[in-house]
Amino acid sequence: MQLRKMMVMLAALSSMSLALTACGDDPTTVESCTSDTDCSSGFCNTAAGVCMDTCESGSDCPDTEKNCAPLAGSSNTQKVCQCQTNQLCNTDDSTSLVCGTVSKRCEEPGSTPAGCTKDADCAAGNTCNTSTGVCSPAAATCTGEGKSTCAYGNACYSNKCDAPPAPTCENYQNFGNKAALGTTGPIIFKVETIGAAIDTGYCQDPSAPKRARVTLSAYSSTPFPQTAKELNGFLYVRVNGTTLTPSVSSSSGNYTVSGANRERADIIISTCVAESSNTTSLGYYFTGGNFYCYQSNY
Repeated sequence: MQLRKMMVMLAALSSMSLALTACGDDPTTVESCTSDTDCSSGFCNTAAGVCMDTCESGSDCPDTEKNCAPLAGSSNTQKVCQCQTNQLCNTDDSTSLVCGTVSKRCEEPGSTPAGCTKDADCAAGNTCNTSTGVCSPAAATCTGEGKSTCAYGNACYSNKCDAPPAPTCENYQNFGNKAALGTTGPIIFKVETIGAAIDTGYCQDPSAPKRARVTLSAYSSTPFPQTAKELNGFLYVRVNGTTLTPSVSSSSGNYTVSGANRERADIIISTCVAESSNTTSLGYYFTGGNFYCYQSNY
């Protein structure tokens, strides 16, 4: 009799174990990885360092990670099971799981890297996809101008991402505060000559009555201020290396910011030069940004 009772209990436990396994939504140990070959599924989310379960449709995935789709930012186009919301991650008995911004797996908070929000969060040569929170290599080609799809510090020139021209002018050579430069501050990517004319109302020094004007274009990871008066850390460097605040007229059209986050600024800068002058060497920089040399001919 005792043996018969034991056999009944073992059978019941076996049935319970099979039922739990068949459910398919129990938390599973997520494999860590650095490449696809580390994963039994053959798919590694390298940005988060975790393996993903491959799928053909949502029916192949657990209820907590029901979105079967290619992983954004991955070069592997195979479909994988992905979570969508924190709420769906906790449809079972769990209450503390979150849908990983980068891993796209249900996980304990902080168990995988947090998503990026700006390019500065990524390694050099990478850009941040703010909609997915994933860092990926910056594009080599681009359209338009300014930052476009290029890595921060580069700009789009003739549909190719490249660094702005390296400074070689005397202004730069004689500039003594090169420690103020960098690649994280506003990046100057273009300067163009507008022209020059005698303007004694603006240039009141009799030895320099001609007003030469250029347009400087820059982008930034933080919004440019609404007015030129609010600009900080923007400097003009003379040929002798000394600095002063560039002269920007307060009249309309001389300072224009654009972009969803005011990330681009186009600034008209005036310099007073001798009446006989037909060219001048200019140097500009923003603190933490690049130094831009420009020979203005007018």
